[in-house]
Amino acid sequence: MRPFAAAERFVADVSSGKLRPAYVFVGDEAFFRRQCREAILATLVPADRRDFSLFEFDLAETALAEILDRARTASLMAPFQVFFIRNVKLLYGRGSNEEKLAAIEAYVKNPNPDALLIFLADHISIPADARRMELTDRDRYERIRETLGEYCGVVELGRVEEGDAVRWVNEQATREGAKIDADAARELVDALGGDMMMVAGELEKLLLYAGERKRITLGDVETMVLAAKQRTIYELTDAISSKDRVRALAVLDAMLSSGEGEDAAIGHLYMLAKIFRQMLVISERNVRDQRALWQALWQGFRVPPFAAEDIIKQARRFQSRRELTQALRTIGRADLALRSNPVSRRLVLEKLVLDLTAPPASTAPGWQQEALPV
Repeated sequence: MRPFAAAERFVADVSSGKLRPAYVFVGDEAFFRRQCREAILATLVPADRRDFSLFEFDLAETALAEILDRARTASLMAPFQVFFIRNVKLLYGRGSNEEKLAAIEAYVKNPNPDALLIFLADHISIPADARRMELTDRDRYERIRETLGEYCGVVELGRVEEGDAVRWVNEQATREGAKIDADAARELVDALGGDMMMVAGELEKLLLYAGERKRITLGDVETMVLAAKQRTIYELTDAISSKDRVRALAVLDAMLSSGEGEDAAIGHLYMLAKIFRQMLVISERNVRDQRALWQALWQGFRVPPFAAEDIIKQARRFQSRRELTQALRTIGRADLALRSNPVSRRLVLEKLVLDLTAPPASTAPGWQQEALPV
């Protein structure tokens, strides 16, 4: 459990007072960053002195020289000062940056003993398997290790293997006096793509939901965790994009036989339309990997982490933009049919699945033949 160990070592150093003058937090895993930050605040920054002890700076807004001058100056109002410094990537921008790095080195060699600098390099993503790190991120990480890493402590905040995340979920539930079933723990982690910040937040909600039962089941996860619900809809789009009619109908039946059943039909249709719109954008922008995916899909229109690779694969199964546009029109007509008080919502959705899994040249029957807008 390497990522856990890195954060735990730093927390232990904070508790023991064995801190270096400056650290670089490398990685975008917010869960461990929050752990380290909370340890710093609890140990070094009294709640009643935070206005005078805790400072947040962004190198895009404040010059490095000004931040270092502030750090050198002892506070008359607080016994210790902590400086969180964002946008570390600007230390490695275009042009010569040796002067900036030399200034940090000079400070570290003669620091204010009552101050702590934390540089946040959260522009680098460290996957659970470091061998799969993007080349750009690897180069950025190496540059930090070769420069700031020579005189600052480096704390690696990487992603977590799913097995390690499942173990953490079980241990955390036990610490809270509860038990989580093995399949529930796996589903929670899998549905959230191993994002520890989200896993921790959803586990907290599940513990409250379980209440006096003190037990979290798979059903609880499927009921309370939105991403777990979304997993099924992505299974449906996977079957549809594969033109696997039998599997698509089986997934739809499972969706309609659990939870709110047919009452959730409009919600299912909304999610289906959203995913097809995402695939249309992916197709138009020729997205081939996750990095390009996050750039192509804007905030509020992004996919959950677990579905990133799947939706790219699904979008590429469609022959053209026209085929995806036609699918959206078909979904729009199904939406109109659902809102027209049909005898059976299940029947409307089953007809929709049959149409979406039909060969592209086939003609849509019945209510889908009308030329209605999406």
